[in-house]
Amino acid sequence: SRSYTVTATADVNGKSVTATSAFSTLTPSRTFVTEIFEGYNQTYGVGMPIILYFNHKITDKAAVERSFQVTTSKPVTGAWYWDDTCNMAVSCAYFRPRDYWPAGTTVSFTGHLNGVQGAPGVYGTYTLTQTFRIGRSVIAVGDPATHRTRIYVDGRLKYNWPISAGKPGDDTPDGSYLTIDKHNPVRMTGPGYNLLVPWSVRFTFSGDYYHDAYWSVNQQGFRNVSHGCVNLSPADAEVYYKMAVPGDPITITGSPLAGTWDNGWTQWFLSWRQLVNGSALHEAVRTGPGGSSFVNPSALPPDTAKAPLRTAPANNAAAA
Repeated sequence: SRSYTVTATADVNGKSVTATSAFSTLTPSRTFVTEIFEGYNQTYGVGMPIILYFNHKITDKAAVERSFQVTTSKPVTGAWYWDDTCNMAVSCAYFRPRDYWPAGTTVSFTGHLNGVQGAPGVYGTYTLTQTFRIGRSVIAVGDPATHRTRIYVDGRLKYNWPISAGKPGDDTPDGSYLTIDKHNPVRMTGPGYNLLVPWSVRFTFSGDYYHDAYWSVNQQGFRNVSHGCVNLSPADAEVYYKMAVPGDPITITGSPLAGTWDNGWTQWFLSWRQLVNGSALHEAVRTGPGGSSFVNPSALPPDTAKAPLRTAPANNAAAA
């Protein structure tokens, strides 16, 4: 949707010759809009993917993916993953590191989308940019079978708290999730209850939380009595709440109920191979202070990260 005038001057046999031409670039009849979830200069947890929402189904994913540039203050290896079944938009694209982000990383995204054809006759019309920060590493691992949750801060086990998870029939779902949001309090309703629950940190869209459960303190560490949430004592819930930011990993392991893809930010359900296979280019991405480049995954060094601090439990089937 731009008009240009080009003037060219050449020296021909000692004489200056000038020619002028004018043209316009395509004015598309249809366009797509791209939004990024992350807020400017906001802080997120070490598991937080870059999340892009598209208001139109993207069929030429490779062309759009090539327009993405990621710049990071520390070297990171990751990959893009496309999801056409996401809850929040028609198409979604996620950039997830192979391992968790290094704490303290500054991340900048640029989508050079102006003029990119995302589907037949449907074009991007602007460049999308955003910068955000990765905070400290806070990782929760909850085990309904042992009735404990371990909290790792900056890579070290900081807390080992008793919990009460979902009772049989209301089991807390297995999986490697991320904190979504938090409120103090949250109104929770269900069969026979309507409560304002303090110190509540959400990790599934369907309503599973780590939260203060002052009513179940006597069962915490011994029995699972909740409706699916992870019950904590008031003191422990307050400590976790005050540390948590969106994107902090929460892994539930040892539950008989498998988690559901897209019920929360479930990008860590994916193995590294599944993540790369979800890229339109089937390539990994190396990022650093100079920007990003696509690389053949076979050229990368071996992946050495260990469960439970990163990987999802084995009984969680990821989206194909």
